[in-house]
Amino acid sequence: MTWRLAFAGTPPFAATILRHLLASEHRVDVVYTQPDRRAGRGRKLMPSATRVVAEDAGAEVYTPARLAEAQATALAGCDWLIVAAYGLLLPKAILDAPRHHCLNVHASLLPRWRGAAPVERAIMAGDARTGVSIMRVTPKLDAGPVYQRAPLPLGQDATGDEVTEALATLGAETLLAVLAQLPGLAAEPQDAQRATYAPKLTAEDAVIAWRRPAEDIARQVRALAGRMPAHTTLADGTRLRVLAATATPDHDAAPPGTLRRRDGAWEVVCGRGALAPTTVQVCRGKGAVQSMREAANGYPRLLSDGARLGLLSSEDLHE
Repeated sequence: MTWRLAFAGTPPFAATILRHLLASEHRVDVVYTQPDRRAGRGRKLMPSATRVVAEDAGAEVYTPARLAEAQATALAGCDWLIVAAYGLLLPKAILDAPRHHCLNVHASLLPRWRGAAPVERAIMAGDARTGVSIMRVTPKLDAGPVYQRAPLPLGQDATGDEVTEALATLGAETLLAVLAQLPGLAAEPQDAQRATYAPKLTAEDAVIAWRRPAEDIARQVRALAGRMPAHTTLADGTRLRVLAATATPDHDAAPPGTLRRRDGAWEVVCGRGALAPTTVQVCRGKGAVQSMREAANGYPRLLSDGARLGLLSSEDLHE
């Protein structure tokens, strides 16, 4: 069956799903996305990835700062509203506007990781797999019944960007499979007892705490790479972004955060084991992305054997 759809989404994850819908037999009449945001060094207003895809396809695009009852009229002729990483709350008037329901493409295997950052939280938690869930939207956060789930293994080297991209394609394919079975497909209620939450990422999530195990920090680096990179500070307060790193079982009696040179490579002592940064960015000047070896050669006074990273508290300074 061919459906008339409305779509609400903002980042590239949503744009990928919209692109698949536009290439399908279904018709997308209306697209909601968040307002343009300032980005880049010039702080120019930039449209969302979803807006770019929608306008290229000639769809009618709305960019309200928040959804209100008045916007529900645009949905009156639609069969379903598809939501994917939109980022704004949907009032009851919007939920009730389509002929059928609102469907959400959520980047986790619900009820695990309800909330705003399911991909990053799954990687940071060390989950062996994640996936997508096609669910009916209800007023409670990501708690609606699920029509279909599709799993995705999480490799030991998977980054947040890579997993998000893979889930976008998987989500689009799963959504189209669900639409082909509606309205007769039954949705399964979630088990609220098994629910876990993926709160929105904050600046604190990106700060590396060297007292933690190296495995945890390596997952933090992989989860946040490309979005809000994990970082630490050098002795003079300069920020060092860690874009790629591996954990090692090496043990060193030095305090956590101590930089060590071993066999021509660099490691940072952690609460357990050590972290070997491979790709970093020293936030000075142009802040070029470079190998850890290049960074150490370029900043020998700050990145030397025995240097301390992440001295953020008096406890660290007097250790």
